[in-house]
Amino acid sequence: MQGNLVIFGASGGIGSEVCRRLRALDCNILLVARNEEKLKRLGSDLDAPYRCIDATSINEIDECVSQASETLGTLSGIVNCVGSLLLKPAHFTTCADWEETIAKNLTTAFGTVRAGGKFMRKHGGSIVLMSTAAARVGLPNHEAIAAAKAGVIGLTQSAAASYASSGIRINAVAPGLVKTGMTERIWSNEKSAAVSRSMHPIGRLGEPKDVASLIVWLLDPENTWITGQVFGVDGGLGTLHVTGR
Repeated sequence: MQGNLVIFGASGGIGSEVCRRLRALDCNILLVARNEEKLKRLGSDLDAPYRCIDATSINEIDECVSQASETLGTLSGIVNCVGSLLLKPAHFTTCADWEETIAKNLTTAFGTVRAGGKFMRKHGGSIVLMSTAAARVGLPNHEAIAAAKAGVIGLTQSAAASYASSGIRINAVAPGLVKTGMTERIWSNEKSAAVSRSMHPIGRLGEPKDVASLIVWLLDPENTWITGQVFGVDGGLGTLHVTGR
């Protein structure tokens, strides 16, 4: 697989794994995130250009994708791995908590779709967004993040219908708990890690490679008959109930 792609949230655990896999396939990628130090290091490792932006700004996403289409050439895919994790019941969630959760998870996804609709309509391609298993199964203390990521599912399905005739495929990946820097406070504590493992029927937490492999597969132009789908990569968390573990 070859192509020109933009990866938002490139410096994170899942995003960086996606980038490494794409470069191994000789894809041209633009690494995008907020942390310049991490981006510079990853860009050096992968010999790939990078750009620092605030992806909660829809205008900055537009400008970034526009620049990428000019410098890399016709874009074949965009991935949004930007996100956050807030574990609080609603009555402990502040207005600032809510606004930040919506901005990082839903606004960035909408901005990605909006930019893709502008700059990929002539040639088509693949857009991959990130939801979560918590958007499809009720988990305590997930109100804000579940709401934001459920919005990503609605966005995915509606946008897939809007842009199907333009050859733009839009899908979402819904992970369970993946061992990244963002979730370290959970899996680094053995007690909370054990509880989390017990919630995943397969009996282990996810690794970035588990999610990245599917994202790369969805970007592959061979898979042109798949759109509007939400793929659970969650060890069964979102769909299975197993007792006695």
